[in-house]
Amino acid sequence: MSFSSRVKEELSRHQVAARHCQIAEIAAIISMCGGVSISEKNHYRLKIQTENLYVARKYFTLLQKAFNIEVEVSVRQSTFSKSSLMYTVAVLEHDAAVRILKAAKLLNQEMEIEENLSISDNLVIQKTCCKRAFIRGAFLAAGSISDPQKFYHFEIVCAVPQKAVQLRDIMNTFGVDAKIVQRKKYHVVYLKEGAQIVDMLNVMGAHVSLMELENVRILKEMRNSVNRKVNCETANIHKTVSAAVRQIEDIQYIQKKAGFEQLSDGLAQIARLRLEQPDASLKELGMMLSPPVGKSGVNHRLRKLSDIAEKLRENEEEKYYD
Repeated sequence: MSFSSRVKEELSRHQVAARHCQIAEIAAIISMCGGVSISEKNHYRLKIQTENLYVARKYFTLLQKAFNIEVEVSVRQSTFSKSSLMYTVAVLEHDAAVRILKAAKLLNQEMEIEENLSISDNLVIQKTCCKRAFIRGAFLAAGSISDPQKFYHFEIVCAVPQKAVQLRDIMNTFGVDAKIVQRKKYHVVYLKEGAQIVDMLNVMGAHVSLMELENVRILKEMRNSVNRKVNCETANIHKTVSAAVRQIEDIQYIQKKAGFEQLSDGLAQIARLRLEQPDASLKELGMMLSPPVGKSGVNHRLRKLSDIAEKLRENEEEKYYD
């Protein structure tokens, strides 16, 4: 089971006692994947269609708890994928359908369906708890979340821009920075940052999934921290080795062209010691000298040797060109 499916499975089992929150979640599911048909006799029928069992199960449970009405559930093979099933939860009785639509504020006083089943400026999402329920329902009906082991991405797909704007604004009341992107004919509300996705899982009540995501984030941060330290240490070692190689090349050049007799005692001592200890650090070289010399003192002497070697090379080039 994917991480997204585990989140939806957890949310499908999330129960709220308050009827106003149940209605807010019902309104979100209807708005995202529902439809209303009206017969010639002005008879209303309400149904949702989904390929996700958890959405159908949650919607059915919510209708039973909030309205205690008869609901027809059917299952058939999806027309889009032979390996998937399509679940339909339908309210066929006119009065029951009208009762649900009115409660969800999707039906106005003139018995007209609000455009695109929108619930903009709807009283069912005025309370914070109802906003949480609405986001939960919207995610169940049209959302997905990536495997956090790979990357962080949370999204809810909306059919029209008005719904996307409305959902984004509701999500952002909880301190996240949700954005909208158009993908073909759909409008997608999304989050990309791991911390904000954790916050949204908390908002929806998916606390088990939240802990799973947090564990992944912690392990990733630890791994990245270790990698940064290893890379830094590797770079330092490479830098130290490269410097030691250059120092030895300079000292060997001085030894070959002029010998150590012309050097001061301090420079001759460090030159011989560096040839004997090619892998030693500056600090270690300083401790081997008599008397001991600090790291900066050793570095100063080696730089002087490098300058001497450079001058010898310049003189060699002048002789060659003369």
